[in-house]
Amino acid sequence: MKILVLHGPNLNLFGRREPHIYGKTTLPEINDRLERLAAELGVEIAIMQSNHEGALIDFLHAHIDTAQGALVNPAGLTQHGVPLHDAIKAMPFPTIEVHMSNIAAREAWRAHSIISPAVKATIQGLGPVSYLAALRALVETVRATADGA
Repeated sequence: MKILVLHGPNLNLFGRREPHIYGKTTLPEINDRLERLAAELGVEIAIMQSNHEGALIDFLHAHIDTAQGALVNPAGLTQHGVPLHDAIKAMPFPTIEVHMSNIAAREAWRAHSIISPAVKATIQGLGPVSYLAALRALVETVRATADGA
């Protein structure tokens, strides 16, 4: 099983950007935790971060026939990423939206996600654990679907 992990704009600054909101864990540390958990779960992950919406979409398109699921932290595209929303909807596999912070508890304009209607679920507000919880949930969902549950 291959799971995609997409990190949106500015997430390469985790650990430096607003640590009072996102904590001090860096993106490489998050990716390392995801890789270790993926190995434990017996799945492969393909990770990419981009500050460009089109690159994230191209990554999804490139894996349309080889991935079984995706985790997406759309970051600043959460409220405005119509093309990303459409790309997620076009995928034949489930996607989980991930946020380190609880977007509903932040500025009012952050509370609405244009991405949420395109995904299977959203996990947010748990810091780096949001990613790990999402990976566990996605793998379990894909396996249950494959088993006919």
